[in-house]
Amino acid sequence: MKRTRRPSELTHRFHADSVGRALALIGDHWTLMILREALFGVRRYGQLARNLGIPRPTLSARLRSMVDAGLLERVLYSHDPDRYEYRLTEVGRELFGAAAMLMRWGDTYLAGPEGPPIVLRHHDCGELAEPTLTCGRCGKPLTPYNVTPEPGPGFQP
Repeated sequence: MKRTRRPSELTHRFHADSVGRALALIGDHWTLMILREALFGVRRYGQLARNLGIPRPTLSARLRSMVDAGLLERVLYSHDPDRYEYRLTEVGRELFGAAAMLMRWGDTYLAGPEGPPIVLRHHDCGELAEPTLTCGRCGKPLTPYNVTPEPGPGFQP
């Protein structure tokens, strides 16, 4: 007989949920698009505005919130007048894996018949990259069927 979990056994997943906190920070359409551009090396306000077609007040607000959150840093690159660029911090660069997996999912399920609009070439082997999610301990693939959520060290009932 297959055992089903009672809802009370899963309540730990909803307390201070990390996915919810992350989405509150980066789940907005424009924030994710700015993050994508930054991960591909775009740093300047004008380039971001042109590449994304984003309204400038929206871009300014999102950049400010991303700097405040520690995803980007605002760095002076020219004087008279002062001009700034936005560089990813280590925290921002750590989002590459999530962005690559989201890109892979979009390429698999949403790309047109001509294929994905952008591909990633892996410098080390020279081949097109196929991002995968693997266990950092054993190297085996992670799927929804081979992991179990359980309370972590930060869990507080």
